[in-house]
Amino acid sequence: MNNTCWKYLPVNDAELFTAVCLPEGEGPFPTVIYRSPYVDVHQNRTEDEITADLAGVHKNWTSRGYAVVFQHCRGRGKSSGDCIPYINEREDGLALQAWVRTQPFYNGEIYLCGKSYTASVHYVTAPFADDIKGAVLQVQDCERYNCNYRNGFYKMGLHGGWYPGMYKKKSIPQKNYVPESYHILPLTDFPKTVLGEEAADFDAILRHPDRDDPFWQTRFGGGEARDAVRHADIPILLVTGFYDIYTGGVFDMWNRMDDATRAKSALVVHPYDHGCNAAGQPVQFEGGTIDAHFGDIAADWIDYARGKSAAPASPGKVTYYHFFHGGWRTDDFAPGASLRTYTLGEGERSYVYNPYAPASFKGGMSANFAGNAWQDKPDSRYDICSFILPPAEEDISVRGKITAKLRVKSDCEDTCFYIRLSLEKPEGWYGLRDDIQQISNFDKNYIPGEEIDITFSCDEHAFVIAKGERLRVDVSSSAFPWYVRHTNNRGLYCEQTTAKIAHNTVICSASEITLPVEES
Repeated sequence: MNNTCWKYLPVNDAELFTAVCLPEGEGPFPTVIYRSPYVDVHQNRTEDEITADLAGVHKNWTSRGYAVVFQHCRGRGKSSGDCIPYINEREDGLALQAWVRTQPFYNGEIYLCGKSYTASVHYVTAPFADDIKGAVLQVQDCERYNCNYRNGFYKMGLHGGWYPGMYKKKSIPQKNYVPESYHILPLTDFPKTVLGEEAADFDAILRHPDRDDPFWQTRFGGGEARDAVRHADIPILLVTGFYDIYTGGVFDMWNRMDDATRAKSALVVHPYDHGCNAAGQPVQFEGGTIDAHFGDIAADWIDYARGKSAAPASPGKVTYYHFFHGGWRTDDFAPGASLRTYTLGEGERSYVYNPYAPASFKGGMSANFAGNAWQDKPDSRYDICSFILPPAEEDISVRGKITAKLRVKSDCEDTCFYIRLSLEKPEGWYGLRDDIQQISNFDKNYIPGEEIDITFSCDEHAFVIAKGERLRVDVSSSAFPWYVRHTNNRGLYCEQTTAKIAHNTVICSASEITLPVEES
């Protein structure tokens, strides 16, 4: 049996380049499947050169006795057709699995592996067939709404910047895109202006900002992938980072797993960004990367799934990095047993929010690209109100979701409020979490000038506030380049053609932040 080979697999109107790397020996072998669109470097190389490179890259698998099947996604690398994010991945992925089952190297076991979008291409093939025996699915949420929106605000710092580069990469290589492209009014003009043509899938996403809209159960809304792992009943390793773009969604996937699936699966949470890039983050933690702490976690996990070795991360548990307090921990990641609530002071603070000059913040935190960063000084702009809490009287260990309530008022029928939390360190203010809301999420018939309570729920975190350190809460009404700006008009954003200035107020004594604290 040859150790490497390749072919073009015909699927509908495309031919998908597919490489196979086999171990030494007669076989058959358990088979690991990868599918990726991030293969443009291969486009002008020969098929034999690509396959030889892949054999080297995946030697960690073949040396353990696994066959590896690696496919270029439609419209990328050597594969023909048009790349339209997500739209053809279910049919293409299922066709590849079906083809593997006809091959002489296949032993009846398939394992799915991928990170980010290369995990999404597996989610959409759910429910998984009986011969899929395990998976390693890293830094990706299976809920398509979360890839696009947070509380009705389009994530221009995640899907918004990524989508133009992906869309028809071969046939439209150059796009008229900069982050400010999302200031277009109406935003429904974005596809034609930036991509040069209508894009039905993107237009549909823009028109459905409500999480509960039935759209999110359709093809364009990622309905095939929803709850992909919930009842999978196979050992699944989920990986995210506390500053990944999908932190909250991956925790949701873990928490929604049925008991049988979760008992044989594991969640690992590192302290860095989407790529687990320590060097690009404000603090480098010793042993904080996946490779440094676990080694080859993917291959070790699949060996565990096959009953060949112990699991590299404890099944049924969350293994996570506890910030500023001694490194990695393994437990149920139960929220802190007590709640500590702090008000934001006395009186009122007002500011002018101008949608044509949105406030900017450093780092995308846990919902947009760029991970974490040292924050600007407090009250860095006229439209950012900074509230600094008193110094901690003792070490405080926070674990779970930080929540907040703002009592606010505005002179507009609708507007936005954004919060960002940071922790005082000798080097500066270390970003922790953010969240965004609009008044219409709480009162669709808000009367300007009235006071209203709006609530926030940040993604999970685990860190220690050392004695003497302070927390800071920044409040604004925009967060460029992470979320599409609010126009201060009521109604569907993507159809709005005008924006106006808002005068917004925070009633400090009725506004608060709540920390889930571990008991000492």
